[in-house]
Amino acid sequence: MAKNTSLYFRIVEGRNLPAKDVSGTSDPYCIVKVDNEVVARTATVWKNLNPFWGEEYTLHLPMGFHSLSFLIMDEDTIGHDDVIGKITLSKEAIGSQAKGIDSWLNLTTVDPDEDVQGEIHLSLQLPEGTKKTILRCQVIEARDLAPRDISGTSDPFARVIFNNRSAETSIIKRTRFPHWGETLELELDSEGLSGQQGTVTVEVWDWDMVGKNDFLGKVEIPFSCLHKTPLLEGWFRLLPLGNNEVDVGGKLGALRLKVRLVEDRILPSMYYQPLIDLLVESVISPAEVEDSSALTMLEEVTTVESRQDVAMTLVKIYLGQGLVVPFLDYLNTREVNHTTDPNTLFRSNSLASKAMEQFMKAVGMLYLHEVLKPIINRIFDERKYIELDPCKIDLNRSRRISFKGAVSEAEVRDSSAEMLQGYLTSIIESIVSSVDQCPSVMRVAFKQLHKRVEEQFTEPENEDVKYLAISGFFFLRFFAPAILTPKLFHLRDQHADTRTSRTLLLLAKALQSVGNLGLQLGHGKEQWMAPLHPIILRSVACVKDFLDKLIDIDHDVVLEVPQRAILLPSVIVKEGYLHKHKAEGTQLLSRFAFKKRYFWLTSETLSYAKTSEWQVRSSIPIRCVCAIERVDENAFQQQNVMQVISQNNDGQLQTMYIQCKNVNELNQWLSAIRKVSIYNERMLPSFHPGAHRSGKWTCCLQAERTVPGCSRTHSAVTLGDWSDPLDPDVETQMIFKQLLQGRDKLRKKYLEMPDDDQMSNKEIRINSDVSPDGAESIPQLMKPGQSVAARLLVVIEDLEQAHVTFQHREKEDTPSVILNP
Repeated sequence: MAKNTSLYFRIVEGRNLPAKDVSGTSDPYCIVKVDNEVVARTATVWKNLNPFWGEEYTLHLPMGFHSLSFLIMDEDTIGHDDVIGKITLSKEAIGSQAKGIDSWLNLTTVDPDEDVQGEIHLSLQLPEGTKKTILRCQVIEARDLAPRDISGTSDPFARVIFNNRSAETSIIKRTRFPHWGETLELELDSEGLSGQQGTVTVEVWDWDMVGKNDFLGKVEIPFSCLHKTPLLEGWFRLLPLGNNEVDVGGKLGALRLKVRLVEDRILPSMYYQPLIDLLVESVISPAEVEDSSALTMLEEVTTVESRQDVAMTLVKIYLGQGLVVPFLDYLNTREVNHTTDPNTLFRSNSLASKAMEQFMKAVGMLYLHEVLKPIINRIFDERKYIELDPCKIDLNRSRRISFKGAVSEAEVRDSSAEMLQGYLTSIIESIVSSVDQCPSVMRVAFKQLHKRVEEQFTEPENEDVKYLAISGFFFLRFFAPAILTPKLFHLRDQHADTRTSRTLLLLAKALQSVGNLGLQLGHGKEQWMAPLHPIILRSVACVKDFLDKLIDIDHDVVLEVPQRAILLPSVIVKEGYLHKHKAEGTQLLSRFAFKKRYFWLTSETLSYAKTSEWQVRSSIPIRCVCAIERVDENAFQQQNVMQVISQNNDGQLQTMYIQCKNVNELNQWLSAIRKVSIYNERMLPSFHPGAHRSGKWTCCLQAERTVPGCSRTHSAVTLGDWSDPLDPDVETQMIFKQLLQGRDKLRKKYLEMPDDDQMSNKEIRINSDVSPDGAESIPQLMKPGQSVAARLLVVIEDLEQAHVTFQHREKEDTPSVILNP
């Protein structure tokens, strides 16, 4: 079975942080590390001891992880940033909470001895045929050690300890990837070994000429293992000293976190096919739309908390099956048929509403970027003070509007109204002129929705309901949220400051009114929005015209394929200015070695040119990409550098080094390139995190350029977002887990008979007839939905049994000694 690990975390807010600046405040931000690798950095909240971030991330970690750390830092303009405190959560601690962690956690002090990372390659044995009993330990190499020196490296040596005896390797200077290849032997006291007690400890230290050496990690191996295994060899994860982090009683402040771990064992595809078949059958051949189906039963057992995840998973499954439009049409038709008051249509967070939301994000995010990004960038760049609410106008924050003296409240309102009208006009014009840019599959889904609503609400007074149903999703659940929080839709790298946030909020409110076709304007509490009412009312006609054109499309033009192929070669997945390292062979200083270039990423190429308008481009075919990895800071004395390793037609590896402006941009580009190359067959198992300069690798100090990499690749580690490639097995496993949790509820509702308290799945099988073609058929004397429920419960039972069988096999195949936990 394959293993799938996803980590969801949200950095909500901090409180009572200590003041680090002379002004009596701090400028806090949070760095997030997974196994000591930085995966995210929040925005800095200036001059605030109770900062709010509200930033959330999803990480896909197929190889698993050991710990998740949150470091709160104080940003300083001059000098190094100050460390405020730290929270470290082990994988076991997160996994022990079924619903995840959602609480305030006190910050603790940072202990360098606990901040360890990396692995060491060892070979241990008790050789036979020697006159004396000896312990032979071959210390081969280590990788990814923590940097302890100011140069970003360490000077590591290893020490083997057993029964108060020890031996040390030589010191290797300036590397985090040392190759020792040394054999150390300890003579053992045979009298003390009769009980096979004790532990062999291998410690790794950073040698310092002045002061004490720095601890880099340790490995502890029970001596009894050496008697069970003649030769114990492998990579061992380095562990901290084991000092518990000191909770200083909240003196360093606290951090509110939400963390959830989803870890699954994925079965081979054939085991999920029966469940896929039932889900497909629900939408392509329903007897009646009101009849129960596997899909409606899934909705019955889906909790409110998990409804959004289930909706996104189903969207991906049906995208992969080429049935996303029938799927949405099925849910929307049921929702429309069950609604008597058109004013409440799609107003709840039903599975239909959530599915439409997630569908728009899955297929329409690039379209949204194309429509909104220029306007959002302009609002951020201009950063104007805008306020219409008289209770919130601050005359001291507004710029001088005239030269007549102090600015009045009326002048601020008039100026704000004028600027908002300009922004809102640009947004509306950009949206209503984007018919041809909107993905065809979105247009067809909206066409079906329009048809169902029109059939249900035929009264003249409900003429606008068919428009409101579409605009409710299009404006209220897609464009307005993106304007309100651009970072969550990847329109900006950072959250807006207070001034810009207010402007975005007012525009989002206005766009919601546009989506409501101007109905109920002036009836709410916010009468101060009146200056925008005329432009909202004038836009109603062009919005209706836009929606009519949007659904004017033929069904046959949509050829639905798995999501990874929806991104056509011409569609740009990501673009922007980065800094590319000059061709190999140049010996420029590092600050001059990177040149600004504009990059484009599609599903087929990574290309670049001097500017975005430049016609001549250089490119790397995505099919030739072998690895996408970070680069150590000491390779070029530069931060946030990544490398793209590709293979040319002659089979030779070529490396392009690219620098990003910050760690978040680095992670986004790493993730984006990894996703489009995830199906490449020639991915490398290892790489060099350094660069080959002055005749050697800066990471492992090896001279040969073609020597195998000294660190493991992370090409399957990605940030979760709308561009995640489709993985049918992973998504069907998630649906199975949801159904498994609701199995008893389904059995009780559909299968309990008047004369029997319960019918087991086994009895269902026995009582089922077999049709001539070999398929199971359920007895006729059943209440509505019972046949489908019986089949569904059989599928759930089969999947559950398959998991149990594979887990037993894994236990039988697992060696008694785990070399690299």
